[in-house]
Amino acid sequence: MTLHRLSSPHAVGNQSVQRIMLTVWAATLPGFVALVVFFGWGYLLHAIIGVVTALLAEALVLLLRRRPLTFYLLDGSALLTAWLLVLALPPMAPWWVTVTAVFTAIVFAKHLYGGLGFNPFNPAMIGFALVLIAFPVEMTTRWATPDAYLTDSHSFYVAWQAVFGQLNPLQVDAFTMATPLDVYKNNIAARTQAEVLLDPVFAQGYRAYGWEWVSLLYLCGGLFLIYRNIITWHTPITVLVALASCAILFSWDADVRVPLSLHLLGGATILGAFFIATDPVSSATSKPGKLIYGAGIGVFIYVIRTWGNYPDAVAFAVLLMNFAAPLIDYFVRPKAYGETNGGGHSL
Repeated sequence: MTLHRLSSPHAVGNQSVQRIMLTVWAATLPGFVALVVFFGWGYLLHAIIGVVTALLAEALVLLLRRRPLTFYLLDGSALLTAWLLVLALPPMAPWWVTVTAVFTAIVFAKHLYGGLGFNPFNPAMIGFALVLIAFPVEMTTRWATPDAYLTDSHSFYVAWQAVFGQLNPLQVDAFTMATPLDVYKNNIAARTQAEVLLDPVFAQGYRAYGWEWVSLLYLCGGLFLIYRNIITWHTPITVLVALASCAILFSWDADVRVPLSLHLLGGATILGAFFIATDPVSSATSKPGKLIYGAGIGVFIYVIRTWGNYPDAVAFAVLLMNFAAPLIDYFVRPKAYGETNGGGHSL
């Protein structure tokens, strides 16, 4: 009788890389549709530009590295990286902002370190941070006014002209604005909350119009990922709890600082907590480590938003904790299979 020696592991799961990536992508689709509805066709144009750039950059690097094109192009990682970047970029930004961000994310933040599974930093956030620092005007003033679908200025044709540079700056300024977080932070020092909330970015004086629906749909998508065991609850929940705790302690007076509701629903907090911070490669791995990792992101978001120069701060908070993730994993190690509390092993 012939005995066949097979290498471990012998257990086979049903979660392939492609399946995970496409599931995460699908979970963002309701939020993406809301972005297009409230803020115009620019998001759709940037999505096409971003995905095409990501696939071309991925193919170029794979050819240079002499790796099989089909296998890696179809795993969905390049698609998801570009997609998450597009969700975070202003819809009326010039096309070259998206190309620069996506190319940087794929070539430098992903493949420079060896490709998928070897990147110490979140590729999408590296690309976002680069364009935010390099092109601050385009990244802070090209956010579309809400209710884009109700106005002629946000037709597909006008969005096309804005993205591809066929409008002059005065025309662009007529239908773009800063984010709710930026507006509130920059105006609350000289005004009261009631006065700040009169800005058109706030609907009925109580919420960030459009943004809150997008955030709630991202929340639904994130809960779906937890339900499907694509991510665990530890990182996203601790991000939100840490951020909320800081806001309750230091932002209880809405006439002085950005209030809790705006911190949670007025920016990229929910997107960052469920879709960015949970990147399995650049985040902590153990359950206690994820709690520390998520709490650090939440605290950094609040600190940078409140006392820093960047109104949203999700990208920088995630990248800072990417630095800390290996150290967290070193001190908070998961037990090996069969390990007991006494250091021995059970059979």
